[in-house]
Amino acid sequence: MEMATPFLPQESLPLEQQVARLQALLEATRRVHSTIRANEVLMQAAQILVRELEVKGAMFVAAESSDPIIFYGERPESSRQDSLSFPLLSKDGQQLAELVVTPPDGGLFSVYEQDFVEGLVLQTAVALENATLHERDLEWARVQQDLEAARAIQKSLLPRAMPEIPGFAIAGRSTTCYEVGGDYLDSIALPDGTHLMVVADVAGKGLASAIVATSFRSALRSLASQLVPLDELAARVGQQHWEEGTEARRRYVTAVFLRLRAKTGEVEIVNAGHNPVTLLQPDGTIRMIESSGAPLGILPGMTYSVEAFPFPPGSRILLYTDGLTEVFREDDEFGPERLSAAFRDAPTAHAEGTLDHLWETLASFSLNAPQTDDMTALTVCRLDSKQQGFAKA
Repeated sequence: MEMATPFLPQESLPLEQQVARLQALLEATRRVHSTIRANEVLMQAAQILVRELEVKGAMFVAAESSDPIIFYGERPESSRQDSLSFPLLSKDGQQLAELVVTPPDGGLFSVYEQDFVEGLVLQTAVALENATLHERDLEWARVQQDLEAARAIQKSLLPRAMPEIPGFAIAGRSTTCYEVGGDYLDSIALPDGTHLMVVADVAGKGLASAIVATSFRSALRSLASQLVPLDELAARVGQQHWEEGTEARRRYVTAVFLRLRAKTGEVEIVNAGHNPVTLLQPDGTIRMIESSGAPLGILPGMTYSVEAFPFPPGSRILLYTDGLTEVFREDDEFGPERLSAAFRDAPTAHAEGTLDHLWETLASFSLNAPQTDDMTALTVCRLDSKQQGFAKA
């Protein structure tokens, strides 16, 4: 708001009074800089204006909306013709707030009072900007602390170790591109002696997807203990996810469920809208196990089919999220074909070594570029007699 009333002309003050006013401004400056809270900065400035200039009230309003932030004394009316406004500007000229003050009854601000107000406004703007930056730093530190705690919790929910089954080598790995992520990896020993292994990917990234992944884990583990067939397990988890509402449906889940029957050397797989599963057979040929239905939670009443097949010695299987295929070198995507080839050409049939090879291959392809998506993989190897002998050695 433009100044509506001219300032009262005044002859020069005696030197003693000029010194006193300067001292008052210095003391006011010290007070507004004495706090690191934005609202306290403005309150200090409002109190100083009311007490030093004997105005009835001073108010600071928001720059964008003109809504009151702080006022002291009687609340000034910015619509009054004799009210004066002073913008508080940041170092780069952005308006932080605005001071609205009405001079004493029937009076005008003198030149010296004007100087006092403008000097105080300048110092208040500096203090306000510093306090605002400090509060943002504190808030960011709290966010980082919470994210680190969330990261630790999510990491603790990963399997502490993959099952050790004679004649098999199993390994899983999950790395997030942010503090937390939406990829999910699990291995559950079931009461009938089989093992359920799951790799899943929640739509999106970051904290929201991580929360959904945790909810998915709870539902999965609750249903898995009931020993329901694998296709029914997928359908029930998906239906439960859909029933959680609109926000959950936006964070739908693609997943692969694998049940390993180690005693009979058989594997069952349900692929719910996920990346194809890579099965490497003993003769070196690759079979891709495609999705049999939509992602979990995206539609109600979905059903899925189970693919069951023998898993003879020398076989390997890879479950993964799209973070492994959607790695780029400029405009060139790594893709599922390269991933299958890297899996086939891994120099060892041992599971951990296979994952090491995949991660190293991806890093080399991307020229060690920063990770842009969560990356999760699980591999199961059925060892032949030669491989078992090498493992014992």
